[in-house]
Amino acid sequence: MLCFFPDANFFAMPLPKSRFHARLGTFRQLEIFVKFAETGSISQTANDLHLAQPSVSIQLKKLSDNLDVALVEQVGRKLYLTDAGKELYASSLEIFDSVGRLESRLASLSGLQAGHLRLSVVTTSKYFFPHLLGPFCERYPNIEVSFNIGNRGSMINRLRENMDDFYVFSHPPEDIEIEKFEFVNNPLVVVASADHPLAKRKSIQFSSLKNEPFIMREPGSGTRFAVEKYLLESGNTVNVKLTIESNEAIKHSVMSKLGIAILSVHTLAQATKSNFKILNVRGFPLKHHWYVVYLKNKQLSDVAQTFLQFLKEEGSEHAAELLSNSVAKGYV
Repeated sequence: MLCFFPDANFFAMPLPKSRFHARLGTFRQLEIFVKFAETGSISQTANDLHLAQPSVSIQLKKLSDNLDVALVEQVGRKLYLTDAGKELYASSLEIFDSVGRLESRLASLSGLQAGHLRLSVVTTSKYFFPHLLGPFCERYPNIEVSFNIGNRGSMINRLRENMDDFYVFSHPPEDIEIEKFEFVNNPLVVVASADHPLAKRKSIQFSSLKNEPFIMREPGSGTRFAVEKYLLESGNTVNVKLTIESNEAIKHSVMSKLGIAILSVHTLAQATKSNFKILNVRGFPLKHHWYVVYLKNKQLSDVAQTFLQFLKEEGSEHAAELLSNSVAKGYV
């Protein structure tokens, strides 16, 4: 076995001349500051971190005093980060990211695969992505996972801020430098209530649906993006009656006969054929995919690399099994 015995010169290596790190505050203060920067609320920060509100205010003030710069300013009744606060927030994320990689490397050296994995997914992918996490967490029980779900806009913001290891999109942003890989099919289908007059018709032309009341996802969502792209390319139009931000609410609206909708087949996995009918529309299902995304040049931790390898080798297989269940139920 080779051992490393540092010599006297190793211990004599000079520390950085700047003592700024001594004024930077504690990790706990930075953690409180990061949470405040993300919530914009003293009370929400205190609630999320299980602290008293005065404690949050005191720690933020101590951090500001240590750095001798204002981190927060009040405009009206709201608190906002100053330019210095924004710089500290961005650097704090880098610090915690580096600490996470250190934790992962030390765990790997001891032969224990442990650490923290941070994932953010758009709302529609919540129907299948947890099923991929199950086998991974079972194999690596010492890995802690933070799993965040939100709309496409909020996920793009988190991606820009490099807040997580990976993100899941059906339509990754094109204005950010990213790495991505396609790993799951995401078929989009036209759905109606089970007793809709069109439910028994075969080979429906999409153009014949133009007067049907249509229920759409909100602008900016991946599904809305895909539908609008299809309409533009096919020259079709729809009569939008409702715009709803929730797939669950759309499904209930379809069941209540408020209109028809285009949804990912993954959202129907827990539904029953007695509630829904996938219309036999020409050109459908629309063929789309899910992508795992991370920032280009991001330094992935050992845990993140392990998860990425798992997705590439086994994720598609697990996802295909889920999709086959939908096929067996007659949804595709």
